[in-house]
Amino acid sequence: MAKATLEQWRMFKAVVEHGGFAGASAAVHKSQSTVHHAVQKLEGALQIKLLEVKGRKAFLTDNGRLILRRAKFLIEEASKIESVASTLSEGIESTLKIAVDEVFPHSILYQALAKTSELYPLLKIDLVESVLTGANELLNNAVVDLAISSIPVYSISCTKLCNVEFVAVAHKAHPLHQQVEQLNFHDLKLHRQVVVRDSSTYASHNEGCLGADMRWTVSHLRNSIDMVSQNLGYAWLPSMQISHLIEDETLKTLNLEQGTTRILDLYLMCNDIDRLGPAAQEFKAQLIALTS
Repeated sequence: MAKATLEQWRMFKAVVEHGGFAGASAAVHKSQSTVHHAVQKLEGALQIKLLEVKGRKAFLTDNGRLILRRAKFLIEEASKIESVASTLSEGIESTLKIAVDEVFPHSILYQALAKTSELYPLLKIDLVESVLTGANELLNNAVVDLAISSIPVYSISCTKLCNVEFVAVAHKAHPLHQQVEQLNFHDLKLHRQVVVRDSSTYASHNEGCLGADMRWTVSHLRNSIDMVSQNLGYAWLPSMQISHLIEDETLKTLNLEQGTTRILDLYLMCNDIDRLGPAAQEFKAQLIALTS
């Protein structure tokens, strides 16, 4: 049987975070004597000194510092359990918030949404289109329940869904198509590249960017496709989304020595699978079934 209660651990953590018993008292809405007594009982149960009081401030001992790291994990897990219980008690969620990388196949996304809505017709869908690490940021900040991203985070629930092929293309009249020899990256740097900006607030990921001086950066994939289709530059674009433009010969594949095609893996992620409501669980199952 545990020697200490979760409430005692929370009060101990509050004392450390707020620099003393007075600050902790206000934070946990308990009297200062109650907080002090809780920490004393905790120390007595563990038979080690956790804090040293100097003046009005409390400082961690070496043992206290080690114990605090474990206590934080315990408190976080307890909070997750309470959150899961709250989700279960509320039943079906009213809104499902999803961040989706723009390159994810739309047909699969729409099928999964339609099948989920058949089972949960009153479910509201809040869909946020993102690029690169944008979906990760939204998930990390708890703005969305699920994220489909090309940047996996393996410390949370992360399932590979599919991969998307990108192909280097330019308009049929682009000067790059006039060169007889195969193109190398130096040849490409002499022309304008169109790239899509990472939608994260702290964007730092530039997938496929060659560092060319002549570069146009846009916020959406559709802008990149439009620009390349109007002979304003070249780009690596998702094969599925430009197949009709290649078929009608508006766009032509660049004759590169290497790297004509690139493969991008896409993942479905959530912070805690147990906290997902039944509609989110259904949507997740549909996506996995449609991409397997």
